[in-house]
Amino acid sequence: PIRASVPEGEGPFPVLVYYHGGGWVVGDVDTHESLTTALCDRAGVVVLSVDYRLAPEHPFLAAVEDAYAAVEWASRFAGDVGGDPDRLAVGGDSAGGNLAAVVSLMAADRDGPAIDHQLLVYPAVASPELHSFESYDANAEGYFLEWESMQYYYGHYVQSPAHYRNEYLAPLLARDLSGLPSATVVTAEFDPLRDEGIEYADRLAEADVAVELRDYEGMIHGFVQLKDMIDRGDDATDFLAGELAAALNAA
Repeated sequence: PIRASVPEGEGPFPVLVYYHGGGWVVGDVDTHESLTTALCDRAGVVVLSVDYRLAPEHPFLAAVEDAYAAVEWASRFAGDVGGDPDRLAVGGDSAGGNLAAVVSLMAADRDGPAIDHQLLVYPAVASPELHSFESYDANAEGYFLEWESMQYYYGHYVQSPAHYRNEYLAPLLARDLSGLPSATVVTAEFDPLRDEGIEYADRLAEADVAVELRDYEGMIHGFVQLKDMIDRGDDATDFLAGELAAALNAA
């Protein structure tokens, strides 16, 4: 299922396919509706919020397959809901940021839909079995998302040890990131996932992908979704909307 948010005015509008966070285990289009409607209104884009299958009932690769299917659908039928399939972005937060990054890789590998931009909000892009970052230890406890919780989520989502070496689980494992869509990456200072998001932005830049990284000092994982309570979350929503509008209107 996909929920479409359509801005006021004359279309067709650019399109953002959005994947919610929640560790691939929890969350849905309702938990993230405040954010997706804000991006719709502020960026002037149709937002297609994807209700992908969740673990443990549907482990990896189920969410990935749903995420990619949604982009394929948008590239063909976004016009049915006022969208312009030729101006297409993917985005998401946390586990949803993972799916947005993975879909961008898959589209390049499969010569699939032309994606113009990827919006990655504190994305989970590393393999916990193969990578280690300072922020895992520094922010392991006390800052909303804890490392123990991440282990819980991965334990439900990844049900074969072999998958920890799959770049469609952990985009940081991809050897070649060249030719991927331009990217906006947001990270938070007190987030266990901070350093892997920064590392992914650096890897994209090294591959000559246009990338804008913004690390928000003093913020925790999930702060953008908490925009109605945290002023900097609202500021970040404005930033993301501006980045999205600029990228898609230039496409």
